[in-house]
Amino acid sequence: MDPIIECVPNFSEGNNTELIRQITDQIEGVAGVRLLNVDPGKATNRTVVTLVGAPAAVIEAAFRAIKRAGELIDMSMHKGEHPRMGATDVCPLIPIAGISMEETAEWAKRLAQRVGSELKLPVYLYEAAQPDKSRSNLSVIRAGEYEGLETKIRQPAWKPDYGPAEFDAKRGATVIGARDFLVAYNVNLNTTSTRRANAVAFDVREAGRVRREGNPPVNVSVPGRLKAVKAIGWYIEEYGIAQISMNLTNIQITPVHIAFDEVCRSAAERGLRVTGSELVGLIPLRAMLDAGKYFLQKQQRSIGVSEKELIRMAVLSMGLDELAPFNPEERIIEYLLRDKADSRLVRMSLEDFADLTASESPAPGGGSISAYVGALGASLGAMVANLSSHKKGWDDRWAEFGDWAARGQQAKDELLKWVDADTRAFNRIMAAFALPKATPAESAARSSAIQEATKEAMTVPLRVMQSAYASMELIRAMAETGSPNSVSDAGVGALCARTAVMGAYMNVRINAAGCEDKEFAASTLAKGREIENKAIAMETEILRIVNEKIGV
Repeated sequence: MDPIIECVPNFSEGNNTELIRQITDQIEGVAGVRLLNVDPGKATNRTVVTLVGAPAAVIEAAFRAIKRAGELIDMSMHKGEHPRMGATDVCPLIPIAGISMEETAEWAKRLAQRVGSELKLPVYLYEAAQPDKSRSNLSVIRAGEYEGLETKIRQPAWKPDYGPAEFDAKRGATVIGARDFLVAYNVNLNTTSTRRANAVAFDVREAGRVRREGNPPVNVSVPGRLKAVKAIGWYIEEYGIAQISMNLTNIQITPVHIAFDEVCRSAAERGLRVTGSELVGLIPLRAMLDAGKYFLQKQQRSIGVSEKELIRMAVLSMGLDELAPFNPEERIIEYLLRDKADSRLVRMSLEDFADLTASESPAPGGGSISAYVGALGASLGAMVANLSSHKKGWDDRWAEFGDWAARGQQAKDELLKWVDADTRAFNRIMAAFALPKATPAESAARSSAIQEATKEAMTVPLRVMQSAYASMELIRAMAETGSPNSVSDAGVGALCARTAVMGAYMNVRINAAGCEDKEFAASTLAKGREIENKAIAMETEILRIVNEKIGV
């Protein structure tokens, strides 16, 4: 996989949209970079920008944006709630795929060196890019903020890592580094008191608070409740409320939903109430799904619902749309990175999908239809599980059926993925046959491409078979132990799953005829034959259970 990094520069301007656009135009002018999100904050007077791409392209885009921000923003006139020390206050790089943290840190150093030497701007390294761990923490580097920078930068201990050790009154200084994915997250309170908001922030943040104790009194550090959390309280004039502003530096340790609940608990202890929250920038999909499951489980409800419903539950539970609409397509990083062409078919309406299938186009064909029928079978199994989890008198079985429903949702999602994948595999074969063959080299390349595409066209339906057959365990369990009122739905699910298996196996077989790798073809056919036999036997068993329960 080609290396991909994310860059999240924070610019000290959140009100002038034309100025912000001039900065982001610099980013969009670099080939190989995608601008994912621009999130301005009026009260903080700060804009968080998110871009991704290949390392060299991202570094070029970041350099151009830092240069333009220094030309447009005058820090001597800047006021805002968020701590800051420069026009481009902080510029972290985050490894996304195909690259290590150490390699990302080296790219951060390259960017910092270029900014320091070419722009003559003081630059401090932080986090993984900073070799001196005594000053790798961003809050330590930024202590004193812009107003204290003129004195601080002259101290030998605070000589910049790159660029001149001179105070730049207009641009300030910039902090560049490499870090893990960070979630910037604010929780809203029903108070205007910064002091009370800070008290809650001190309760929850890892650093906690410092108290004077003993005789004679000494400073004693009292840790907060949450690891990997930085937090402060502030008043947001734009909304007329105080907030707890948090950086969640490791959401594996403290997820967003735990941070939210802990702030709720601390606020309640202090007579305050949480009214909602907001995300600044982007968030990983897994964080939203985990939050949705967490709040459903607190209600003793099934977590086996769709991805869309889990996200809706997370937004609803944490009040993420209290201050502004929350659009998952614009805020979840995986949604922004995905190629929508990869899911063209499953995003169609049922009518459009049927019309396309019925047209003279050879794809989508039986392979995609098999995958879709399998997805419907898994969906029926999940439906029976969800209905059973809410059945009157079965309240103590909600977790049992919820686990089954979650397995059904997983099978459904896998099978939906194969709907488009099967058509892509077919199109790849057609594209390979269309390659030129005028010379021996061209002919050899064409033959190789055809064979690789043929193997893919066998592998995809085999995976359809595996996913569809796996869903039959859920369907059988629901026929045996699920709500009796829905047993016919389990039966239809079994019919769909068996159809998916047998239909997909036809695709394996027809493509095997053109596969020159006879060992691969024989192995794939044998695996498919075994799954087909098992699926037919399982369907017979499930239908026996269903028919006995229906009894008519």
